[in-house]
Amino acid sequence: MYQWRKFEFFEEKFSGKVADDITGKIQCCSSGKGRVVLGCDDGSASLLDRGLKFNYGFQAHSSSVLFLQQLKQRNFLVTVGEDEQISPQSSAVCLKIFDLDKMEPEGTSTSSPDCIQILRIFTNQFPEAKITSFLVLEEAPPLLLIAIGLDNGSIYCIQGDIARERIKRFKLQVDNHSDKSQASITGLGFRVDGQMLQLFAVTPNSVNLFNMHTQSPTRQTLDQIGSSVTSVAMTDRSEFIIGRPEAIYFYEVDGRGPCWAFEGEKKFLGWFRGYLLCVFADQRTGNNTFNVYDLKNRLIAHSIVVKEVSQMLCEWGNIILILEDKSTLCIGEKDMESKLDMLFKKNLYTVAINLVQSQQADAAATAEVLRKYGDHLYSKQDFDEAMAQYIDTIGHLEPSYVIQKFLDAQRIHNLTNYLEKLHEKGLASKDHTTLLLNCYTKLKDVEKLNEFIKSEDGVGEQKFDVETAIRVCRAANYHEHAMSVAKKAGRHEWYLKILLEDLGRYEEALQYISSLELSQAGVTVKEYGKILIEHKPAETVEILMRLCTEETELPKKGTSSSAFISMLPSPIDFLNIFVHYPQALLEFLEKYTSKVKDSSAQVEIHNTLLELYFSNDLDFPSISQYNIDESGNDLAHKPLKTVSNGRAIPVKKDVNNEKGRQERRGKGLTLLKSAWPSELEQPLYDVDLAIILCEMNDFKEGLLFLYEKMKLYKEVIACYMQVHDHEGLIACCKRLSDLGKGGDSSLWADLLKYFGELGEDCSKEVKEILTYIERDDILPPIVVLQTLAKNPCLTLSVTKDYIARKLERESQLIDEDRRAIEKYQEASSTMRKEIQDLRTNARIFQLSKCTACTFTLDLPAVHFMCMHSFHQRCLGDNEKECPECAPEYRAVLETKRSLEQSSKNPDQFFQLVQSSKDGFSVIADYFGKGIISKTSNGHAEALRSGSASSGNDF
Repeated sequence: MYQWRKFEFFEEKFSGKVADDITGKIQCCSSGKGRVVLGCDDGSASLLDRGLKFNYGFQAHSSSVLFLQQLKQRNFLVTVGEDEQISPQSSAVCLKIFDLDKMEPEGTSTSSPDCIQILRIFTNQFPEAKITSFLVLEEAPPLLLIAIGLDNGSIYCIQGDIARERIKRFKLQVDNHSDKSQASITGLGFRVDGQMLQLFAVTPNSVNLFNMHTQSPTRQTLDQIGSSVTSVAMTDRSEFIIGRPEAIYFYEVDGRGPCWAFEGEKKFLGWFRGYLLCVFADQRTGNNTFNVYDLKNRLIAHSIVVKEVSQMLCEWGNIILILEDKSTLCIGEKDMESKLDMLFKKNLYTVAINLVQSQQADAAATAEVLRKYGDHLYSKQDFDEAMAQYIDTIGHLEPSYVIQKFLDAQRIHNLTNYLEKLHEKGLASKDHTTLLLNCYTKLKDVEKLNEFIKSEDGVGEQKFDVETAIRVCRAANYHEHAMSVAKKAGRHEWYLKILLEDLGRYEEALQYISSLELSQAGVTVKEYGKILIEHKPAETVEILMRLCTEETELPKKGTSSSAFISMLPSPIDFLNIFVHYPQALLEFLEKYTSKVKDSSAQVEIHNTLLELYFSNDLDFPSISQYNIDESGNDLAHKPLKTVSNGRAIPVKKDVNNEKGRQERRGKGLTLLKSAWPSELEQPLYDVDLAIILCEMNDFKEGLLFLYEKMKLYKEVIACYMQVHDHEGLIACCKRLSDLGKGGDSSLWADLLKYFGELGEDCSKEVKEILTYIERDDILPPIVVLQTLAKNPCLTLSVTKDYIARKLERESQLIDEDRRAIEKYQEASSTMRKEIQDLRTNARIFQLSKCTACTFTLDLPAVHFMCMHSFHQRCLGDNEKECPECAPEYRAVLETKRSLEQSSKNPDQFFQLVQSSKDGFSVIADYFGKGIISKTSNGHAEALRSGSASSGNDF
């Protein structure tokens, strides 16, 4: 092992003396929870903070502290020491547990932690012997397992909640050697693996393993050679380490593991962050040496000559050595950057790589070391080996860093290798693909180019950016290579772009589209439909029909026809390819609607058809008509080609243009009606769009139909008014004003206003209108006269008979109202007299029979002011109201209450006013019932505020 290289990966953090407060000899120590605990031969335990600064101390035992251990899960300190012997039969050695979170006053100036338990280790069943080793395992708070090794080959175990003394004791026997020096337990170590608990035990003659998870622990001998000194440790992989003069041995559950031949007496062993710590006596020099071994990389990370070491422990991320003279030495590990800088200065790159990999550094740090190693090799012009290092950095090192180096060195072979690896790992960008293809071209390596582009292993599409490869191949006129890449990668749009734009092979493009799946074919037709319909219109339309209908393929089993149709592309998706071919679009949509009746895109299809039907002219100039024919002649001034019945025909002036327009409008009106059946509330097209199209193209028939279906009757009669069609106007009002059929009788008022402002003689029409106004009582006579007075061509004779009839009718109504008033006044006067009589005169009750049971009235009896009398027994508990009159009285009260409630709801009042033909009658009815006049100020204010906003409706 003397050939191992030595490095200074550790450095001295601080050194000094233990605090003067610690006067006794240090016999044991423990660390955890950010502090160090020292036990001395005077029975004291001292706690040191960071930097080994004295915090406080207390008397743990009266004589000596032999062993101690600080728990990690709870802030407890477990000690074993000697106290005063109570009786000759009892042992002076005891175990104590201190709660470091609870302090009890000991004097005026000092305090000590609370001792929560004291146990005698030795009993009659467990005879006293010298304790040689001590170890505590926290199983699950508050359970502890304490193993105490003795010089007679026994191990006393105490298990349970020791603080509450709920424990069990048992003994493990290792050796029954007559010579105690050969049977002493020199080391213990717990190994926890899930639910499995095992205990390593070392004697000078053997290494043993106890399975503690069984009911009675079983022993297994791992080795027939042990260790006579207390130099044991546990690794972070639960391996047990034993130090012997000739070597250091590692043990696992199945026996001895690796062995490292470090010579010298091993005084202390430890494990720190994957490093092996060892204090041994160097036989050649006679000095004590402290070494830190990196076993993975086979190097000595730190070595220092020290005095006699008393204790060794690890805390605060440092290694702490306490020497016999009470001096301390704290050693800490350098950061990774410092260690790597040290190695880089010595050009020890392989050691640096091994170091970062063994210490499980992140991939970025490893890549940085590899980069520096590559730079070192590059500076020595060892390009092949340098590239090997750079390839290992792929994914962490920016590729441009490597590419730039090898472009400058003109090492195109190395660069090609790097780019290939970059593509294999899927980390290549578009620029890397372009560069690699250019490298192949410059090297004229057609074989590699074919292998890269046309590889048959099916992985090629994952190696590079497909679009970049296609674009580079197209630019270099490698169309076949580009098509191969596009086809294998499933980039159908690029495959067709090459066929159509570069090669002009339209037939092949159509065949390729036909072979694609439904969704893929739809996408490609959307992209290149304009070119296809220009050069192969009939075939393109045929493909579209197959795509959009069930002719594409038969539905699979279990798939309904409607579900299958919903999976097909919609004709709306292909409207853009017909942008210069409106006649072809019209024919395509007509064919589709005749074949598919329940398409999910019915609304959009009908909207498009309506736009085509209502347009005045389907032929419009377009830039697509300017082209070059196959002979190279300029077609700029030739007529535009459209598609008709699948054939391209030249467009000429349509002499029957008006006839075609009327025919289309007829189809459009038919579509408007058929797509809005009576059972549907909304049509199968956009109503607003349809109205706009009719308005823009002056299609009155469509407008009239739409307005009537939407119940916009005022707009319907407005259409007749615009063209002054008086007969049609009156006929329309007769049809649309029928309230029984959902009409609007107020249309007659609009007609009257129209004729009143017409400015010409229309007596005949006005007389007819007045007939319907009078029949339905639509307008008051005064409003009729005011409206007709605006027409200077109308005379009073037009309204003479109407006014006479209305006046006679009003007179009759006035007489009826007067008679009703007199009747109500007479009834009111009678009621007032009756009320006055009840208040001033006595009532004589002369009934001799009970009103309820009709038997002779006897005492006790109850008489009511309504002249009804009852036996008291007939009334029961209800003596305050007459059973005969109470229902009527309650009805009156309920009516009054409902009227008062109505007065608190102004919205209902204004709604009645607005919906009534005669709003004044509603207001008068409210006043007559006494609702408005008897409301509170708040309610009156609410009505007044509401009337301010609705005053125009009275």
